[in-house]
Amino acid sequence: MTLAPCRIIGVLDNGVAGLTPAALSHLQCADLVIGAERTLALFESVLPAQAERRDMGGQLGSVPEWVTQARNEQRRVVVLATGDPLCHGIASFLIGKLGLSACEILPNVSTLQWACARLGLAWQEAKICSVHSKDAGEWSQGATPEHGLYALLQAVRQHDLLAVLTGPDNTPARIARMLVSEGLGEAFQLSIVVQIFQHEKIIGPLLAAQCVAMEAADPNVVILQRCQPRKQEIRFGLDDSEFIQRKPEKGLITKREVRAVSLARMQLRSDSIVWDIGAGSGSVGLEAARLCPRGHVYAIEKNVDDAANALQNRQRLGISNYTLINAKAPVGMGAWPDPDAIFVGGSGGELDGLIKIGLQRLLPNGWLIMNFVTFENLNVALTTLGALDAVWDVTQLQASRSQPILHMHRLQAENPVWIVSAQRGKQ
Repeated sequence: MTLAPCRIIGVLDNGVAGLTPAALSHLQCADLVIGAERTLALFESVLPAQAERRDMGGQLGSVPEWVTQARNEQRRVVVLATGDPLCHGIASFLIGKLGLSACEILPNVSTLQWACARLGLAWQEAKICSVHSKDAGEWSQGATPEHGLYALLQAVRQHDLLAVLTGPDNTPARIARMLVSEGLGEAFQLSIVVQIFQHEKIIGPLLAAQCVAMEAADPNVVILQRCQPRKQEIRFGLDDSEFIQRKPEKGLITKREVRAVSLARMQLRSDSIVWDIGAGSGSVGLEAARLCPRGHVYAIEKNVDDAANALQNRQRLGISNYTLINAKAPVGMGAWPDPDAIFVGGSGGELDGLIKIGLQRLLPNGWLIMNFVTFENLNVALTTLGALDAVWDVTQLQASRSQPILHMHRLQAENPVWIVSAQRGKQ
């Protein structure tokens, strides 16, 4: 028995006028129509009287079961989605649950496309984002990937033009407040297209700083445009002077030469999850965050002044995928996701325990990298690694930097550092 596919039809707020003849025909013959309450109301005039209507608001997880049951009963099913169902829509979710053969997609014009048309804006270079997600509250610096605005901020850091599907909670004003808090209030302008096809209104373009208290009727689409082209940032090997460091004890930083080798040994990918234990001024963790734009760095630093410096460095360098807590490790680390790489720059006397936690939590093929300048800490590390049957190696790094002397130059040696690189042994 061949079952009719579930028709996933893209619709817009102009209702029936925006449907193709094929889409309208499927809707008029449906036995079960699934959609948001507001969307179902748009098509009430053309739905068969006997057709069952189901509101999927708050019940997205139940939709595949509804569809499967109706198809098994040989009922014709239509799911109504906004715009293009494959652009941050329900179609990919249903295909993943039901299989492609069980679905037929009839797309409409995306609301993002309509918004750009209203603005006369070419959008082939636009980064498409959606913040139509569960409310996670206002943005706060250092928020983790679970926040509904996190992915948008990461995209903002990397793109000049963004087309954003908003939501009832993550409004244009909340987006603007996030940009302002991240020092981008003067860097981006917002154009907001409100209620396409109904009481349509275009707001802007206005600087993000001008939109923090703006009210815009829902639904709406936000177009973000950078006011000036992005500065191409150095991605690796920042000079030590780029980091704010503690004074008068300036120099409490992993020096560039050691930082470069340590980062190389961490074997980072663009989506790596990194732990930075004993973050100090944040130099290693912040450079790791730059190298992992689709990943995240979780850092901990017990010294109040150093933690403050690390947060200032995060802001100055324009880094969003970095979360720091001011505490003594391992406090709070239990809530962190398992890492692909761990860097230990300071241990606060807890080195043995931190190594055990690190190796236990490391993802397969992950690396634990530690820097030491004292014999005692090196001995603790190697003893602990040996007791855990870890696989490890040590690199001793001695760098010297040129210094002027009168009209000539000499070499001045930096402190030698042991870089210990470890992985879990074969179980």
